[in-house]
Amino acid sequence: MDPANDTMAIVDGQSSRNGLRAADADRERVAEQLRSAHADGRLDLTEYDERVQQAWAARTYGDLDALTVDLPQARPSTPTVTSEVRRSHQRGRQSPGRVTVTAWAGASLINLVIWAVVCLSTMSWIYPWWIWVAGPWGAVLLARWVGERGSASGVPR
Repeated sequence: MDPANDTMAIVDGQSSRNGLRAADADRERVAEQLRSAHADGRLDLTEYDERVQQAWAARTYGDLDALTVDLPQARPSTPTVTSEVRRSHQRGRQSPGRVTVTAWAGASLINLVIWAVVCLSTMSWIYPWWIWVAGPWGAVLLARWVGERGSASGVPR
């Protein structure tokens, strides 16, 4: 193999990469590298702000690379997320949790109190419309809870 051709292939590979469209994840990676450089004192606030704006406006890898060419490579600030950690995080995000149940209970209680006040102030029985707020939402929360308990115990859904 000719070393000159190998070098040319690397340059050609790099130049073809520079023309590829960048994704939001790529822009975020560059913005994070710029944040680290600013925190380290490598960029002043004005230059940091200009570069971050340019990073979010960048269209290609070449545009992004130009913003960090004079900065050292960013060191990883957080450990790599494994697929198991990612799955457990997604499971936690899907569970109703205390916040959702508290929101349901609060909304249901407020509607029940409004209904009771109207019934008492008019001295007449009014259709219990608050059931249509509390019932379906509560049923969805209950179904999700039962489904999660079943999947946690190994029972297929």
